[in-house]
Amino acid sequence: MTEWNEYFKVFIGLLAIINPLGAIPIFLAVTENLSRDEKKHTIRTTSVAVGIILLVSFFIGEDILAFFGINISSFRIAGGVLIFLMALSMLQGQKHPSKGSPEEKKDFTQRDSVAVVPLAIPLLSGPGAISTLIVYAYEYNHARDYVVIPLILIILSFIIFLTLKLATPLERFLGRLGINIMTRIMGLIIASIAVEFIFKGLQEFILKFHDKL
Repeated sequence: MTEWNEYFKVFIGLLAIINPLGAIPIFLAVTENLSRDEKKHTIRTTSVAVGIILLVSFFIGEDILAFFGINISSFRIAGGVLIFLMALSMLQGQKHPSKGSPEEKKDFTQRDSVAVVPLAIPLLSGPGAISTLIVYAYEYNHARDYVVIPLILIILSFIIFLTLKLATPLERFLGRLGINIMTRIMGLIIASIAVEFIFKGLQEFILKFHDKL
């Protein structure tokens, strides 16, 4: 039961970081001039692209760190700081810079395809989600983990698909106030994850320093 609770924690944490509800206003803005078929294609491409990015981050993210000689403890602390800054932005009702600048968003609306950039990355599967998955890949490395967590990522991609497909009615139903409230709640969840990452990273550093002594 404890292991399944851990998987549920992973699911909720990633859902909060990805925050598909928070992407609705930008999705509607960058697709307002597209036809219905083009919007459907954009939604499918975005959800698939997010799934691929998350799966790649989980399976080979740790190998990339090893290639550059980055210690997982250092990355855990850096990722925790990044996620905490993102959480603060969400709690204040702002978009974190890693989600893209206003100038970039304006430029994106003029491009033919917006499914991969900016929707898939950096809006949905940005640095926060990628760094979180790399840390999870270090922690969850048993055989069942390599089945359950990819399944979680596929479910999250499907949730993104449904959220974007229902973007217009959801925005009408929740309104800006409702979306902001949900974003702040997710910000609290993300802040807790960030503190845990930083604490574990510092704990590992202290243990290594103690061993050297």
